[in-house]
Order: sequence, then structure tokens, then C-alpha cells
Amino acid sequence: MASSPHNGLPATETLNPNSMNGHYSPNLPQHDQPPSSPQSNNPKEQVTPPNPQSSPGAVPGDKRKREESDTTDLSLHPLHKTSLCSYFRRQAGSCSHGDTCRYAHGEEELRQRPDNTWDPTSERAKKALKLENRGDQCDEKGEMEVMMMDVVVDGDGHGERGGENHSECFLDPGLSKCLVHLPMKWDSERLRKFLTEQGVPFKSAKKKKGMAVGFVSFGDTEQLKSAMEELDGKSVGNKNIKVADVVPRSFEKDLKSAIAPSENAPEASEAISAGENVGTAMWSDGIEVADANNDGSASDASVPRTRSVRDAVTPLAHMPYGDQLEHKKNSVMQMLKKLTRNARKACPTGVPIPEWILKAREIGGLPCELVGILESPVLNGYRNKCEFSVGYSLQGKPTVGFMLGSFREAVTAVEEPLNCPNVSTIACKYALVFQKFLQHSGFPVWNRFKNTGFWRQLTVREGRSPGKTTDVEKEIVSEVMLIVQVCSVGYDDALITNEFESLAQAFAVGAAADTLPLKVLVVQDHQGISNVAPANAPLRPLPVPKVDCNSNLEAMDDAEEMRIHDCISNLKFSISPTAFFQVNTLAAEKLYSLAGDWAGLGPDSLLFDVCCGTGTIGLTLAHRVGMVIGIEMNAAAVQDACRNAEINGITNCRFVCGKAEDVMGSILKEYLNAPNKPDEQLNASETIPDEKDTSVNDVQNSELCSVLGTDIGEVAPGCSANGEQELQSCSQKSCTSGEGESLVPQFKDVVAIVDPPRVGLHPTVIKTLRMNPRLRRLVYISCNPESLVANAIELCTPSPDKVDKMNKNNRGWRNMSSAGLARHRAKSMPMSEPFRPVKAMAVDLFPHTPHCEMVMLLER
Repeated sequence: MASSPHNGLPATETLNPNSMNGHYSPNLPQHDQPPSSPQSNNPKEQVTPPNPQSSPGAVPGDKRKREESDTTDLSLHPLHKTSLCSYFRRQAGSCSHGDTCRYAHGEEELRQRPDNTWDPTSERAKKALKLENRGDQCDEKGEMEVMMMDVVVDGDGHGERGGENHSECFLDPGLSKCLVHLPMKWDSERLRKFLTEQGVPFKSAKKKKGMAVGFVSFGDTEQLKSAMEELDGKSVGNKNIKVADVVPRSFEKDLKSAIAPSENAPEASEAISAGENVGTAMWSDGIEVADANNDGSASDASVPRTRSVRDAVTPLAHMPYGDQLEHKKNSVMQMLKKLTRNARKACPTGVPIPEWILKAREIGGLPCELVGILESPVLNGYRNKCEFSVGYSLQGKPTVGFMLGSFREAVTAVEEPLNCPNVSTIACKYALVFQKFLQHSGFPVWNRFKNTGFWRQLTVREGRSPGKTTDVEKEIVSEVMLIVQVCSVGYDDALITNEFESLAQAFAVGAAADTLPLKVLVVQDHQGISNVAPANAPLRPLPVPKVDCNSNLEAMDDAEEMRIHDCISNLKFSISPTAFFQVNTLAAEKLYSLAGDWAGLGPDSLLFDVCCGTGTIGLTLAHRVGMVIGIEMNAAAVQDACRNAEINGITNCRFVCGKAEDVMGSILKEYLNAPNKPDEQLNASETIPDEKDTSVNDVQNSELCSVLGTDIGEVAPGCSANGEQELQSCSQKSCTSGEGESLVPQFKDVVAIVDPPRVGLHPTVIKTLRMNPRLRRLVYISCNPESLVANAIELCTPSPDKVDKMNKNNRGWRNMSSAGLARHRAKSMPMSEPFRPVKAMAVDLFPHTPHCEMVMLLER
């Protein structure tokens, strides 16, 4: 007997018949999809697979195989990215499918399901479940704080590509009310129908399924009074409606009072400076704005108690700079103590505990001496790169600035960067120019809930001229690069071209009005969900028209080459749009000098600059060593590093394009595995200047791609944005002697300086560094405390007598911290001599924020 579509199953089993715990199979035939139950809109309901016996002819024990069609665009499937990827969460943020994975890698990528519910394991679903369980005792104000930005910004989805009337999408608290105890299954359309049936006049009504509150705005006070009389206490289902006030949060009130004078006073816009990206991590473990105000040093009455843009971006700006340094030093001390505790736990049974752990008790639990904290030479306007989000303000106005909260908290409002002291005036002025352009643009701004829109982000990069460090407050910005991120999906190419021409004209006129430098204007086309674009995102340079003394636009020249220049330690560096470069140039000079001093460099030293970026560390220290090997996976950054070596006349550098975990082993073997006898030892200074060595392979195949500094002059000037053309234009030669035998210079001293991204070093790189006995000193530069602790555990923990083969099916790893995972990986570390922490020092690259860099010297 064939089963019916529902087969007698409850609603939770027929909600998404194609999915299993939120996972879907896009190629199932349409007739096999039973209709979803209209009552299955509760976020707490778990999506379960259909009964396997309901399919005729199914063979028990057979596994269902997923068939994927090459011609089907899975991103168009209604269930695409509606469930969190279990592999991504279980394996510490890695998934073998990468960008092609059909499941969401984090809350930011997560989309709402077709039935207006969220993945039951997501934060949104958990919040909705809590609100439902509260019932009549729920806190209306708490519900409004969760829903306010979600409902107001997201809307109903009835507008066209986010271009609906935004004045109706934002509530005026004076003429708006919150209706509590509405049926959970109602949406905005059902609420409007209810109000119409009751004869209640209104301007707009909004409600989301799965929530017990809705928001109604009225045209005038008479409509508001009549609606309150009609609705308050009215019975709907088994509950009585309660009419509550729409109370804006405290930081919204403070922001409105701050924005009002800035709109009326043009001189206020000249004094503003923007701040640190909210998304960057904090050195202080979990410290947020409220903690910064309650640490004992911020109890003064002048400390702002509301969360404004200044509070969100530069939470330490209200503190004297000396107190900021002390605050960061204490946070670093707590992190170092965490390293000691975890390293002790990671020590294998039967192996003596390292001496540095035993001596930690004598110095307050620290693994090594904390020398102190190095202050920044410049405190205000120090950022040479600032990423401004594009979105809507609390008043519904297209705004370029910073978000007031995180997407996870459903707060996507963007406000102008008022009174944030760490971004230059030039960056803020360009943000205002772009904001004025958006208010008259025919293309909508990006909507983070619907993932629709055109304008997404503005990045301002500045290049400073060489100058004396004694006059750091008056640095001259000579070059500016503007990068505008857009999403062009669904828009006509001709309209886009016209809009870009208008954009270039707006920036040219704005730069001329305030005498701002502008060298490069680039458009980045990114179609992903978050604003973090991949390295291969298309880049399109736009020619910038010239403006004469009468503010008339002249004919546009060809687009400039997509790069600007900055200076560190009297060296000139070429910077491409996506290349990494320290945001605080003057403080970076101190950071690199400190790293070089601790590395103990000399003429016989071979320096490995791991995660070298544009080669700043290696090139600034090249005059101290025999040779520098820089490793970087970003091809455009390697291209910049080659140019930088050529510009500064440095010849003892070699840059490798590839992942450090893929190329580190072969490079160490090339330079360190030759005989190390005195009569066979080569002097690097005798071989490097006169020899050339370039070996270039396909960058896309992740093979070794290296360029020796003396061959940089052969680089073709015209190159693509990602640098592949320039790298592949180098002639393929090898360093050979007169007899045709390969001569690879050998070095007595091998030192590594690592400056990894936030995730830290790959476990393979850690194992490679530790397994080579010739590497005696390692200088670790870190911007993330968690990754530093995790990497130091693996580098400094003794090897076990018996290697423990880890069980890869251990699902308990999902809930482990990065330090816990490092302790488990240390159990499988092959027998090798561990490093030991010698000393550490913090460097303040980010004044007014809780963040700082840290340098740690490891020896063995």
C-alpha cells in the first residue's frame, strides 16, 4: 500500500521532506516532496528526515547516495545555506568543501528557511525558543531589544531588492506601539489583516513568524489613541493583547543626539575621525565595552554609559593613554598565565615537566618574563586602512560608517564614525563623500538580512611620504586608494557602467573640494554573504577625472595602476588593493625592530619570514642577515614584495608564493640538509649578489613559486590584479656554478619570524618548524591571544614517549577550545626537542581599542 504524502507523521516530520536535520538533496523529483505543514513555523521544531519506508521499492540497508548535477546552481535552491555545517563547527572552522559547501559556515552565512524558521542549532532559533518559553511572564523590553533591528531592518521581504520605501521600514517611537502576546504563527500580512478587521487605522505594521511581538506605527496621535483603546486587552486566541511603548535602547538615544548637531554644523564633519573595525578580536579575553567601564579605572562620571559608535569602535578612548597601556598589559598577563596552565595540562604522562613551567610559580604563573608594553608613537588618526560598512542608519538613511553591533545580535544599523579618534580625517571625509553619493544613487545599499543590494563597503587606504618620526602627528598622506565593494548580480551592465562613472566624478569633485589626495579608485565585485571577499574577487580600476580650478571636470585619463606606496624604516613599499600592510605604520617600525633585535640576526643568518605579506618584515631586516626567505599564499602580496625589493635595491631576498604548510618543508630541506662541515660551508655574501635564481610554477596549482631578488628587474610592468601574470613572466633559471652543479648557499644560523593571520599557524607548519633541529630561535608575532596560546602549546610541550594516534571520529572536539585542540594535537607530535618561552613584550599598534600585538621569543 502506497503511503500518503504525510504518512501519518506529525508536522515536524513533514516540514522539509528533502532535508535531514536541515540538509537537503536538490535533485529529488518534485512529486516526492510532500507539502509542508502550515503549522510548522516554530523555531524549536526539529527538521527530521522522512520515513524511509514511505518510498516504495526502497531496499533496507541501502545508503542513499546524493546525486549532484553539474548544471544545477545549488545557490538558487531554497534550502541553500539554511543549515549550519557540522564539519565546519566540529573541525575548528575548516571544511573540505570550502566555498562550494551548501551549508553555512557560521551565523553570518546562515539564511532563513522557506518556512521562516532558522536552523534549530543557531543562535537565532535559540533566542526565539527562549522567548516562546517565557509565555505570559516574558520581558517585553527584552523582546523589543531582540526584535527591534531584526524587524525594522529586515522588513517583510515585499520590496524590490531592498529598494522599498525605507521611511516606512523604520519606526518613530513617538507614533509607534509594540503589540505583545500575538500568535506566534502570524506574519506582517496577517497582522495587517487583523488590524483592518478591527477597524484600526495605521500607517505600517510589522511582525515576524515565530515571535510573539509586533510593531505598529500610526500617522498621527489620534490614530494612536483610538488604536490603544481598541487593542489593549483584546482577546486573540487564548491570550490578551498588551500594548507597550516602543522604547529605543540607550545607545540609540545617545546616537541621535550626537548626529543632530553634526548634520547642522559643517565644521563638525571636519573634526571627525573613524575607528577600528568592530569585528577584530580583543587581546583581553572576552572584554567588551561594559567591562571596559567597570574595570576600576573607568568609574569617573565623565565615562559614557551609553553604547555609541565611539563606544563600539574605540571603547578605551575615554581612558588616559597610560591607563590604556596598563589595561592591555594586564590582559596580556592573563593570556600568558593561560599558556602556562594549558602547557602543564598538555605534558604527557611519564615525561618530566619542562623547567620553564616549574619556574612559572616564581614569577606569578607567567611562562616567561613580560618585559612590558611598547607604546605607539602616534595616538590619533594612525590607521592607514579603514573599512567602512554601507547600510541604513537607525533613521533609515543610507549611511557609510560602522555597525553599532554584531549581526549575531540582529543589529545591523550603521552610523557615521563620529568622534572615533583612530582613523584619519581623510578617510572620514571620503566616507562622507560616498554617503552623499549613495543618497542620490539609483542602486540600493546592501541588506544584510536579505543578502540583496548593490553597494556594500568602502575601503580607504593611505600611503604616507617618508618623514622624521619626531613629527609623527604631522605625517603627510601623499597617496590614497579607494576600494568600493559592490554586488552586481541582477543589474544591467550598461547601468552599472554609468553608475561607476558618476561615482568616479563624485569622488573627484569631493577630493578637489577638500584638497584630498586620490590616486587609485577600484571596484571590487563580491557576491558572497559577508563582506570578506576572497582573494580572487574581481577588481576593476576606474579612471578618475581631473577637476580644474573652476571645479569643472576634464577628460578622464586611463586608470592608474592599482597600487599605492607607503614607508617603513625609510623603505618604500608598494601596496596592492588586497595586500596586507600594518595599519599603524610608525608603530610597525618599532614592532619589526624589536623582532629583529630578539632574533639575534647576523651576516650568517638565514631568516624565514613566514606569512610575509608584502615583505615588510624581511625587507626591513634584510641588511642584518645573509638571506631572507619570505613565504606568503597571496599572489598579489608576493608580487608587491618583489616590487618592494626592486624599489629599495635589496637583492638577498627570495619570496615564495604558496601556503606555508605546503612549501616550508621543501625550502628547509633545500637550505639546511646539505653537509654542514666548515670546509663545505659557503659564504652567502660571496654567492648571492652575482647569482640569479627564479623558479616559477603555476600559482593556482599551489606549487612552489619563488623569485630571487636579483631577478626582480625582469618583472613585466603590466600585470593582473592577483599578480599571477607578473610572477609567471619571470625567466626560469637556476643558480648554478661553472661546472653546472647547483650551488645553494648554506647558513650557520637559522631564525624564523612568524606573523600569522588570526587563525594562527597551520599544524603542519608548527610540526615542520619544530622537527628541524637547525632552527634554534623563533620569534612569534601575534594579534590573537587564542591562536598564540594554541600554537605555543604545540611548540613548547615535550613529545610523548609513545605517539598517540588521535581518533578523528571524536565528536567531543566540537566543543573544545583552540587550546584544548592544541593539547590533543601535542599528543601526536613526533619526538623532537621543544621550544621554551624566553621573553614576551606587547606592542600597542591600536590605541584606544583593547587590541595589541605581542612578540614572544622561543628558543631551544
